[in-house]
Amino acid sequence: MNLLPALLIGALAGLHTSTWGMYKDAPHEGFTLRTFVRSLILATMLAPIVAHLLKLVPENPATMLLLFGAVYAAERALTEAWKTFFRNESQSKYAIPMQVAVLGRPIESGWLRRALGTIYLGVIVAGLVALSSVDLPSGASPMFLALTVGGLGGWFSAVGGAWKDAPIEGFQPLKFLRSPLIAACFAWLLFHLGGTPVQVALAATGYTIATTETWKTFFFPKSPRGKFAGKPLLFPEMLRLRTRAVPAYVAIWALVLAGFAAAFRRVA
Repeated sequence: MNLLPALLIGALAGLHTSTWGMYKDAPHEGFTLRTFVRSLILATMLAPIVAHLLKLVPENPATMLLLFGAVYAAERALTEAWKTFFRNESQSKYAIPMQVAVLGRPIESGWLRRALGTIYLGVIVAGLVALSSVDLPSGASPMFLALTVGGLGGWFSAVGGAWKDAPIEGFQPLKFLRSPLIAACFAWLLFHLGGTPVQVALAATGYTIATTETWKTFFFPKSPRGKFAGKPLLFPEMLRLRTRAVPAYVAIWALVLAGFAAAFRRVA
């Protein structure tokens, strides 16, 4: 495998994640370079590993798109697992606890959180291993596969989000269904590009996260995120400074959309 394309795809995925993360959090938490580049570095490091494990050689638009989405999902899974289960941080600055909680009350025991985090990551790995051995039903339609196999990551995300947010915000059915439906739509596209079940499930999850975060972050910039609802803006100057990162964010989306257009021209 040519290492350079994989590293570049990982860097783009990480920069995309870093940008929306900074855009939504910096007015409340401030900007630090270490925090900003964290996802960029992790995604860049993960890309060759993900490419090897999923047998994705980034040599054409389809495999590049699958790798981008899969790396996006892998980086988010590891980063959110670290924040949720392994990081020790005061939760007082959040309206919704970011550490694992039961009925909105964070679990204080460090060993219990780490044990739950290990189980959480183990379930993800076991699920992906099981999915990698699945043989697609002969003659199954892409829509059926998208709604079942392809939407798995969306359902996983929806359940986790409801567990975290519902005790504080209440259960919102449309919000709960959003991730599974978006994941199914992306999975339908990715199955048409020849992705395997595990490739599609991971990549569709990545694109679902990118889409929902773009919608929440950039289309409603004045609405505070749930975790900061009711909290003061400690760094109001970041409302202006954060816009400098938007052109790079838009450029990455443009590359992704151009990639989808090129990939479907090849399979047409």
